[in-house]
Amino acid sequence: MKLVIAFIFLAVVTAKSQPFSTKEITNWQAQARQVTIIRDTWGIPHIYGKTDADAVFGFLYAQCEDDFPRVELNYITSMGRLAEVEGEEKLYHDLRQRLFYDTLMAENIYQQSPAWLKRLCNAFADGANYYLYTHPEVKPKLIKRFKPWMPFLFSEGSIGGDIESISVNRLKAFYGTGEQYTPEEVDHNEPEPEPRGSNGFAIAPKLTANGNALLLINPHTSFYFRPEVHVSSNEGLNAYGAVTWGQFFIYQGFNEYCGWMHTSSQADVIDEYLETIVKNGDSVFYQHGKLKPVVSKKIVLAYKNGNTKSYKEFTGRFTHHGPIIARQGEQWVSISLMVEPLKALTQSYQRTKAKGYTDYNKVMELKANSSNNTVYADREGNIAYWHGNFIPKRNPAFDWTKPVDGSKPETDWQGLHDVSEIVQSLNPANGWIQNCNSTPFTLAGKFSPDKSKYPTYMAPDAQNARGINAERVLSRENKYTLDKLIAAANDPYLAGFEELLPALLKAYEASDKTNYADLKDAMETLRGWDLNYGKESVGAALAMYWGVELRQNVFSKIPAGSSQLDIINYLAKQTTPEEKLQALSTVMAEFKRDFGKWNVAWGEVNRFQRLTGQINETYDDTKPSLAVASASSFWGSLAAFGSRKYPGTNKMYGYVGNSFVAVVEFGKTIKAKSVLAGGNSNNPQSPYFTNQAELYSNGQFKDVLFYKKDVEANAVRKYQPGK
Repeated sequence: MKLVIAFIFLAVVTAKSQPFSTKEITNWQAQARQVTIIRDTWGIPHIYGKTDADAVFGFLYAQCEDDFPRVELNYITSMGRLAEVEGEEKLYHDLRQRLFYDTLMAENIYQQSPAWLKRLCNAFADGANYYLYTHPEVKPKLIKRFKPWMPFLFSEGSIGGDIESISVNRLKAFYGTGEQYTPEEVDHNEPEPEPRGSNGFAIAPKLTANGNALLLINPHTSFYFRPEVHVSSNEGLNAYGAVTWGQFFIYQGFNEYCGWMHTSSQADVIDEYLETIVKNGDSVFYQHGKLKPVVSKKIVLAYKNGNTKSYKEFTGRFTHHGPIIARQGEQWVSISLMVEPLKALTQSYQRTKAKGYTDYNKVMELKANSSNNTVYADREGNIAYWHGNFIPKRNPAFDWTKPVDGSKPETDWQGLHDVSEIVQSLNPANGWIQNCNSTPFTLAGKFSPDKSKYPTYMAPDAQNARGINAERVLSRENKYTLDKLIAAANDPYLAGFEELLPALLKAYEASDKTNYADLKDAMETLRGWDLNYGKESVGAALAMYWGVELRQNVFSKIPAGSSQLDIINYLAKQTTPEEKLQALSTVMAEFKRDFGKWNVAWGEVNRFQRLTGQINETYDDTKPSLAVASASSFWGSLAAFGSRKYPGTNKMYGYVGNSFVAVVEFGKTIKAKSVLAGGNSNNPQSPYFTNQAELYSNGQFKDVLFYKKDVEANAVRKYQPGK
């Protein structure tokens, strides 16, 4: 009897402490019975549902199992509520988001969505909420109930969307202090950020051993930004790849028909307008052919203030170009960028079910991918490339690299370019396509698109060292296999030192060597270095530390807006011999101080470590870590590994670069291999926390389990959500 009473009491307490109704729970339990999750030997979740909505339900449940904090944080950020968790310093991050998106807009779009998309959005919310219901020990920071309209605030999976290009400090100057924005001084003691982006390679059948198209999927993101997932339904969904935490579509991946890899694009899709402001009493107008009223909108933001919640009210200002984001002299600055949540979410999901080039190109007609290029391959043997697909039409008489005069109607966008008009390539004669966040006009060697046929704003992307290396690597093989494609993706050559290292050697030869006697042995090492990275390479360690030191020393002299190659060229040709040699002396002294010797191998200092699973990871030289051969993409490393020192460390630890990487062969059946930084789980106690770390650090890949018979043959756990 006591047990029964205790059970009833617990049930009553549980019912009162959770916000979900009995009807909701019953419905979730019924839907969970339509879903099966199989965890394979690597911990990868393979989600199977009767319908697409069932699969999405299980998809979100599995993501929450692996890393609920990242799922939640993405939606806290996209709702513009970060300050409620992190405090007042995030208010202007939230304001930036809320100038473009708010919950009322998202709810309205959800209500107007087609029935099939509503079902998926409902399943998204239900899967996340069922996870919270079945895991009462999980304490959300803010979101205790997920809503079906939330995906419309987070509809595109790239790292750093268009909105993040807007300076928070410019916003603060306009909406906070009301003063002119003064660019902040660069802290030269801070390490240079690792270039972010991605690599995509597509290989045509004529260059492959088996006569099938191949695809390299190689995003460069902050580590653990995306997990590896497989999701399938009886309604035709069957996609494998990387998902941005909390979204219900595979962002970079493949199905049985085709694959898609997104690389960050520099296509000009954002414009600033200088607005001429006229005030008449309390009314504010702007000049646009004639005077038009500036629209005002009250935005109330909450923020964490100690143990309480406080509020701050802003008055958002808008012209027809978009929100006001800054002041420049007497003019206000407005901004135009893509705000198409319904189209973007539709495109993101529908491309995962494309059955070939025609299907995929049709999805591209939605024109709602503003920040990404696409490298593509399929089972029919097609390889293709699109340079973005949201490209505003503009009057070419204006300089679109700078803010334009908003008072002139001729500066307004003139609609969007058709997909057929953007820079693209289909089955180039050379047999390969590459994009490494570099110019699309070298994507297929001499068979690349003709730059003269496109407006300059369509593809202003510069060449970089990775792009140079990719062209070199892809041109030397004509019988590609998956393993040979992996080798190409891991090519260790650092093209960024082709001119830079000889410049250092020349400076040393011309110097008074008695002043640089301490450099003799290091210079001999560098003279014999083959420009390849490697765990045992002392030359690689010297060169990359030296390059970073030299760049930081002269950073303020480098012209603003310089491309990666421009910066490398400046370091080689515009720095003095003394600057070059002194930077190397500094590096040698640093090595002797930190490691007791100057001849430190690259793998000794370049490490992979995952200790806590927290979003802001910590690092410790006394704890286990793994040597990594690959290096910063700035110097041309195709397999990017951005590392840096942290407080209290002498070694450098990776934080950005290769994350999920896959190679895929599109034959009658799919063959694929992949690797993930660390593992799928954020829990240090999980066997899937760092189970892929050794593969990752060695540039090795595991076999992808795509077909259900193979998944079941390698199943470690098979279950339904909630059980």
